[in-house]
Amino acid sequence: MARDSDIIRTADICDDYADELLVCELAFTDYAGRHHFHGEAMTFATYEDNAGIREILARGGAGKVLVVDGRGSRRRALCGGNIAAEALQHGWEGLIFNGAIRDSHEFADLDFGVKAVATTAMAPRKDGTGRAGVEIYIGGIAIHPGDYIYADQDAVIVLTRPVHDL
Repeated sequence: MARDSDIIRTADICDDYADELLVCELAFTDYAGRHHFHGEAMTFATYEDNAGIREILARGGAGKVLVVDGRGSRRRALCGGNIAAEALQHGWEGLIFNGAIRDSHEFADLDFGVKAVATTAMAPRKDGTGRAGVEIYIGGIAIHPGDYIYADQDAVIVLTRPVHDL
């Protein structure tokens, strides 16, 4: 776990870089062990279908955050505990879902970040309709692959570059 002095707070970034950032207007809930994370944005657009997410995660995620636009659906989950555990194993900093997850009890001990707008028990479809590496629009903002994500209990913010010491 990170020491409190190592945590990058979104409020501090907003104070210092207000003219450069976008604040996502969605209300997310934290599900995994870490409520603060940051990294380069990888994007995935889908609707109730998570086919393709495992392949993205398997590419490795050191220094990266996967942002999934599930169009806010609460009907079918886009991630469960097994997929989240695989993401952690592949080094991802965090996962953000504009949609639902399931098996939320399996996320609590995972030492990385997972944010979602809801939980549900229903499994996802596996039709392969998702698209990776595309511009997505969630919470009133556009997120592009390669943008930089900072997330904590207060907010998810997006910049075109990292603004902390790497």
